[in-house]
Amino acid sequence: MSNVQAVLDRVDADLEAALERLFKLLRIQSISTDPAYKTPCREAADWLVADLAELGFDASRRDTPGHPMVVAHGGEGAGKHLLFYGHYDVQPVDPLHLWNRDPFDPALEETAKGKVIRGRGSADDKGQLMTFVEACRAWKAVHGTLPGKLSILFEGEEESGSPSLVPFMEANAEELKADLALICDTGMWDRETPAITTMLRGMMGEEIIIKAADRDLHSGFYGGAAQNPIKVLSKILATLHDETGRVTLDGFYDGVHDIPAELAAQWEGLGFDAAEFLGDVNLAVPAGEANYTALEQTWSRPTCEINGITGGYSGEGFKTVLPAEARAKISCRLVWDQDPHAIRAALRKRVEDMLPPDCTAEFISYGTDTATVMSTDDPAFETARQALSEEWPKEAVFIGCGGSIPIAGHFKEVLGMDSMLIGFGQADDALHSPNEKYDLASFHHGIRSWVRVLAALA
Repeated sequence: MSNVQAVLDRVDADLEAALERLFKLLRIQSISTDPAYKTPCREAADWLVADLAELGFDASRRDTPGHPMVVAHGGEGAGKHLLFYGHYDVQPVDPLHLWNRDPFDPALEETAKGKVIRGRGSADDKGQLMTFVEACRAWKAVHGTLPGKLSILFEGEEESGSPSLVPFMEANAEELKADLALICDTGMWDRETPAITTMLRGMMGEEIIIKAADRDLHSGFYGGAAQNPIKVLSKILATLHDETGRVTLDGFYDGVHDIPAELAAQWEGLGFDAAEFLGDVNLAVPAGEANYTALEQTWSRPTCEINGITGGYSGEGFKTVLPAEARAKISCRLVWDQDPHAIRAALRKRVEDMLPPDCTAEFISYGTDTATVMSTDDPAFETARQALSEEWPKEAVFIGCGGSIPIAGHFKEVLGMDSMLIGFGQADDALHSPNEKYDLASFHHGIRSWVRVLAALA
């Protein structure tokens, strides 16, 4: 333990320098979705390669058809070979006028909840990935070696759909395989309680296009006689849920399980307040499936949500028109063993079965990801939980996540590796939004947490 304490002391002493290194990375405008930022994305990858090389990693930039990957290997030890994943790309900053400062001019700010690091990418995911790098730096400074056998994979396309990720992993599978993957792109339960995320929902995205006449029609001339695609689409969408909130698509709940009693008890012990959770966005009543808590509705139950509807005239003023087409975007968050391809087929069948004469349907697919459930039977999970608990005021907990982090599934499917998701984000970090921030305490104690976890696992 004294060896660990010396590293923790080094983290504390080096915090100001660690912040400056993070600020250098945050200043690089690595927006992956916009081709205009191709050069900054490469610059960010090169910066990380150089930084990892300074720590003794064999680090390199690996070019792809899109933005580069950063791959690094280093250290040795009798513990687990760990692969750490993060992403250096960031979301666009629009709308810029809602930012209180330049998104790529990071700074420390005082807030009612303490000091924060303000800037695009501070929490998602540059600040998070640098907690791991800084933990390795402090260990190397104290012991002259890295804390065990480590590999690193930093991606540059996570915020733009990761088109190069799976092909790269498949082409380099033998090099990337390790005993366990660590992913730092999640959050804590609250500011005093660290968390290991063990459940991630998958997703299926689909756009439905209903077409009727060959052009928009005058509602006075054709209204009543001609099919109205908005009316047809609305009727179809209204059938997707019953009065209890259950999704009515055939086979939708195939592969869905109730959470184990032990996990349910842990979640119950979190003290989740649904009224407070919904009250933060000016809502009050959980609207999902009846007889499930709001936490279960967002973590362990599947959804079918209507994300957008377009058709006809929606501009200022009024236009009496029957539209030629109407569109809806649907996303299904999936859990356990649900098959996203079967659900897509069931959704399309529902649409086609309900089409009246003179209407046709077209579909656009927006990808699929299966849900990921990590087994906490692996002793490494309890070891990591105890290590995290030593750093924070409250014991670490196992939690679920309503969102989707596809890399965890890719590690399992492509590399045959389980993943452990440990992150230090907060609910109010404004990810993807103006004025993104990362709590200074999250950054500082995140570094210290990785020191403890690495000492326990590697």
